Amino acid sequence: MKLAVDGMGGDNAPQAIVEGVLIALDDFPNLEIDLYGDEQKMAPYLKQHSRLNIIHCTEVVEADDDPARAVRRKKDSSMTRMLDAVAEGKADACLSAGNTGALMAGGLFKVGRIEGVSRPALATTLPTMNGDGFLMLDLGANADAKPENLLQYAIMGDIYVKQVRGTASPRVGLLNIGTEDKKGNELTKSAFTLLKDADFNFEGNVESRELLNGVADVVVTDGFTGNMTLKTLEGTAGAIFKMLKEALFATTKTKIAAALVKNDLKQLKDKMDYTEYGGAALFGLKAPVIKAHGSSNPRAIYSAIRQASIMVEHKVCETITEKIEQMPKSQ
Repeated sequence: MKLAVDGMGGDNAPQAIVEGVLIALDDFPNLEIDLYGDEQKMAPYLKQHSRLNIIHCTEVVEADDDPARAVRRKKDSSMTRMLDAVAEGKADACLSAGNTGALMAGGLFKVGRIEGVSRPALATTLPTMNGDGFLMLDLGANADAKPENLLQYAIMGDIYVKQVRGTASPRVGLLNIGTEDKKGNELTKSAFTLLKDADFNFEGNVESRELLNGVADVVVTDGFTGNMTLKTLEGTAGAIFKMLKEALFATTKTKIAAALVKNDLKQLKDKMDYTEYGGAALFGLKAPVIKAHGSSNPRAIYSAIRQASIMVEHKVCETITEKIEQMPKSQ
């Protein structure tokens, strides 16, 4: 199995990328990685490895670059050449922690969309209180959606959770403002009918306040709502940990208490740590394209590589293709 990795994408590149790649190569003996980027800038963090190939690139897609223009014009950028490798069959999957819009645009136009998938979706696994996590999509690949798009999101999410996480019958939920069947706007009402009649385990409508309680294994919504929900969860979690830290270090008494519960707090933080869940996958493409968090550390890059390799190993894209082909053309 060969993965293509953008060595220059993200806030902590290239160090975090290179270190994460090396950890993954040590852990996965069947994995070969082509690392794209400025060889001179990556050199301080590199070490010789028989399954690591360095492909020198002279350009970088920056965080503030126009997505479509950057992929089109920066032909020798680490992200563009990484995507080209997958499109040309030189790599089985790819990942980057760089410009999200550019990766989505490049994935769509270079790797290509599975025939029958009207709109790809950005999906990631988010933590839950019990530590299992849940898959949520779409997180912003498309601001708007039609009911049939949400049905396809549910099908792709169901396949992913079955094959990657080994859940036999994933619970699929539709994000809504209430759990009653008739709740929501025209999109969710129409989507509810389609999901109810589909051949997966549809749990019905779910509310955002129940997401972290593990109310479903797969949660589908439109990209606008999904992106807002994701950022609200991230911001709330960050604020709570900040307030907790401030409270525990406010006085001598609370500092003593903090020392006593230090290990318990670390376990809580680890349970809610995004670095263990991998990146966001662009579902609906012909091969796995993974977007790692922009602030990824080596552990997060390692997790994203593990995610990509599992998707390749379990033929997630191939299974999605087969399932979409079986859908009635009217959908």
